[in-house]
Amino acid sequence: MARAFLREDDRYVALLDPTERTVLRGLMEQTRTLLSPEVESTGDAFDDLVASMGVSLGAADQAPGHTGARADSTLADRDPALDRLLPTAHRGDDEIAAEFRRLTEEGLRQRKSGNLDVAVGALSAATGSRIALDAREAPAFLMALTDVRLLLGERMGMRTEEDAEALHAAMDDIDDDDPLGYAMAWYDFLTWLQETLTHALMGTDLGEVETAYDDEVDDDDLDDLDDGDDVDDEGTGRGAV
Repeated sequence: MARAFLREDDRYVALLDPTERTVLRGLMEQTRTLLSPEVESTGDAFDDLVASMGVSLGAADQAPGHTGARADSTLADRDPALDRLLPTAHRGDDEIAAEFRRLTEEGLRQRKSGNLDVAVGALSAATGSRIALDAREAPAFLMALTDVRLLLGERMGMRTEEDAEALHAAMDDIDDDDPLGYAMAWYDFLTWLQETLTHALMGTDLGEVETAYDDEVDDDDLDDLDDGDDVDDEGTGRGAV
């Protein structure tokens, strides 16, 4: 049974059992794969900025007619989930939105991927069931949970409040072995975990947030959640996306 994130001295500590840690780590790794930067960090801030803008300063790339940018045609094959994780900055003008994406998307991918790397590292470093985050890891873990929830929400078709309400209502009639039920259960769990970490970071009382999460899912039901290439059948579902 999971226990909420609580502040302990200079750490933010939660208890997650082996199944919870394994599934959460798998979800984060899959989200990291989707968000993986097309231009990985070089370790040099200036070079990373130039690369993230789709510009090359190499002599071979300065020939007439060479832009150094990725072709816009690649957007045709873009996973729709990326538009949830990397939303457009200007919905009213496609040209402005495309230019803004060109200038900023790689940097955003690197930051989000970095947060997920930190979160996966924290889960891997757990001592028993104890997940302890320091002041640097806790915000990164929170952002990683946000991105996993966004991806799960997109995979389950939860794009609006109305979508979420309809899916939750459908759970009353869903078959016990329907994968969507497991997905909704895990989305719900992630929502709760994110909520408790937010409260801990803000230093507020948990109030109505339960400190223990006892909506259990059998280990046998989680086999498909830990090793797929996508996360369509993973996550849980309480609250809006």
